[in-house]
Amino acid sequence: MAEEAQCYLVIRIKGSVKARKDHLDTLRMLNLGRANWATIIPKTPSYEGMLKKVEHMITWGEPNLKTIKTFLKKVEVIGNGKLNDEYARKLGFESLDDLAKKIYRAEITLSSLKEKGVKPYARLHPPSGGFRGTIKKHVSAGGEYGYRGEKINELFVKMA
Repeated sequence: MAEEAQCYLVIRIKGSVKARKDHLDTLRMLNLGRANWATIIPKTPSYEGMLKKVEHMITWGEPNLKTIKTFLKKVEVIGNGKLNDEYARKLGFESLDDLAKKIYRAEITLSSLKEKGVKPYARLHPPSGGFRGTIKKHVSAGGEYGYRGEKINELFVKMA
């Protein structure tokens, strides 16, 4: 049996118009400064509390290894373009696959790579074909925001 992801892929789906300051601060702490930005965070009670607080502005779920690798290819490196195998070796990892596995198991976080010049988020496009539901309703009510589990991989592919 495959091991379960120890992290969440979080995508911000709403902008900051009419948003409360404390919600914007929480989004900033999650490294989600703008709509259509995504990040990967470990599964911890403190992060889960932050997700619940801004649930109406984001969607999240457990990514698979392939999604994490695609995500890492979209992450920017300050002054160096996109993250690739060569830069992953400079950071002390065998390859981008090795880095993806460590993030999947929550052995390392994107925020910890921030000091080494790696941006802790990836910028995405709006989903091709648009969102299936409205961004004003929860996933369970036919909308888009909130926890969506494994289906986060499908949304990420539409936005990558």
